[in-house]
Amino acid sequence: MKHLFLVIGLLLLTGCAGGRTTRVGTSDGRQSLMHRGTERTYVVRIPSSLPAGRVPLVIVLHGGGGNAFIAERMTGFTAKANREGFIVVYPDGSGRRGTSLLTWNARHCCGYAMENDVDDVGFIRALIDRLVADGRVDASRVYVTGMSNGGMLSHRLGSELSDRIAAIAPVVGGVFGDEPLPARPVPALMINALQDRMIPYEGGLTAGRFGDAWDGTPLKAVLEQGTYWARSNRCEGSPAAQDHGRFTTYTHRCPPGSAVRIYVVNDMGHAWPGGQPGTRRADKPSDAINAADVIWSFFREHHR
Repeated sequence: MKHLFLVIGLLLLTGCAGGRTTRVGTSDGRQSLMHRGTERTYVVRIPSSLPAGRVPLVIVLHGGGGNAFIAERMTGFTAKANREGFIVVYPDGSGRRGTSLLTWNARHCCGYAMENDVDDVGFIRALIDRLVADGRVDASRVYVTGMSNGGMLSHRLGSELSDRIAAIAPVVGGVFGDEPLPARPVPALMINALQDRMIPYEGGLTAGRFGDAWDGTPLKAVLEQGTYWARSNRCEGSPAAQDHGRFTTYTHRCPPGSAVRIYVVNDMGHAWPGGQPGTRRADKPSDAINAADVIWSFFREHHR
């Protein structure tokens, strides 16, 4: 019964190396690869018209309780990839019910993936290597974004895969305060919401009934994400705040190529700004900014 309540709660949270790697197809259009003896799945979108040579790759991670197709619908990144000429991939997390109600292992959250210590870092590393080996992805321009639990994993991937990832952009995610510093600087853009009860602006545990999805470790306050990446990227001083009316930006003073910036949307809860809600009961996205536009603008400025 505990797990029944957990998966229901995670659905609302969405607002919804080891080993030889092989790849096969699935009946619903997903691709799959075997990682550490487990079949992992993902959806790749390649625009019909791409620039010559190798192109950027954007990895989009769904929220807790979601899946690849929900992430695609919520974020609008496929349309963005078609317009801008890059490849986008939507990986699936793991769970007990096939390709529904999936989670990511962000150390202290969430659900099945956390409880079973699923090797999501190794899976994403293998996925990047596979897509680069396919011949169209520029290994120096691989980016990661994600929502909620996917935002938490974006932070973890930036920390542990700095040799693969050129920049990250967690949306309504957070850090726990015990993340190791990456081996090299990683530019980071964060988008959070002032009215978010799932990922509270002040930090702490989720303000709802779904604490079972976490291990009890509280999140740091939203702006502490910037502090973590500023320390990693050797930035100086406190961030400069700029009030834009419906949102505020906090920009750290960092060396070239190591930018750290946070957007805080004032009129939104737990949602992907400029996108679609995950379910009818989910928080409504704000139109103060379009997260896909803001994120891609940030990504295109950086490469490893």
